[in-house]
Amino acid sequence: MLKKQIGKEKTMETTVYLIRHSVRLNMKNNIESYNTTQENLIKSEKIILSVTGERRAEKLSNEKENRTLISNIAHDLKTPITAVKGYSEGIMDGVANTPEKLDKYIRTIYNKANEMDTLINELTLYSKIDTNRIPYDFAKLNVAAYFKDCVEEIGLDLEAKGIALSYFNYATPDTQIIADPEQLRRVINNIIGNSVKYMNKTEKFINIRIKDVGDFIQVEIEDNGRGIAQKDLPYIFDRFYRTDASRNSATGGSGIGLSIVKKIIEDHGGKIWATSKEDSGTTMYFVIRKYQEVTANEQNTDR
Repeated sequence: MLKKQIGKEKTMETTVYLIRHSVRLNMKNNIESYNTTQENLIKSEKIILSVTGERRAEKLSNEKENRTLISNIAHDLKTPITAVKGYSEGIMDGVANTPEKLDKYIRTIYNKANEMDTLINELTLYSKIDTNRIPYDFAKLNVAAYFKDCVEEIGLDLEAKGIALSYFNYATPDTQIIADPEQLRRVINNIIGNSVKYMNKTEKFINIRIKDVGDFIQVEIEDNGRGIAQKDLPYIFDRFYRTDASRNSATGGSGIGLSIVKKIIEDHGGKIWATSKEDSGTTMYFVIRKYQEVTANEQNTDR
């Protein structure tokens, strides 16, 4: 009986010990699980706060950019609108009392209306670019033929403005690229239009050079305008950026023309940059990859 009693007590003690050990183990596991959960919650909270902070910063940045854009648009539209109103009133009040004056007033109104139309077109295109909705129509283009047409078209306009245009093509006659002809023409027109805005010499010139640089063709558009300050040069392709000179000048644009140019070139797989010296001029460079046919033998070699 005594042995049975002792056996029962030991069994009881063992059971109690196991229960206590199990409880302690469960408590320890629960505490560790709780601590892990707390740590994960803290980490999640930090991530949420970080993401929220980034989104808030991004939102503030976008709002700032939008305010800048609205301010630029208001300024750039107000200038030609004021001129249109002034010259229209001059016509209605009889100030333009000679055929010469009347012709001058009407031409000025027409030119200012064109300025507003250009700005609106730029903004429309920019909105498409910003949302990746720009309609590209890529095609195989012969470099010599394409740029010859562009230069002939541009040359007539520059000649009327008293600007000498020189064109040099150093690429082989059969060199081809894959590009959207309309958007590439927009790039060239925007760059040259920018050059024309800031011409300040008596003798004005623009040089266009096409070079073969390995797998790419390089287009160089050089002018002898007022140039760009070194402090402004790294930012000229940024959205809404305008140099100090353009901010205080009636020639200053919306600050999106060159950002449109950069986006189009990058969408073609190319790159754009510029060099400049104040009061000497600016050269814009961009590269576009050449079209190269892959033969059947090359395809088999790759495999």
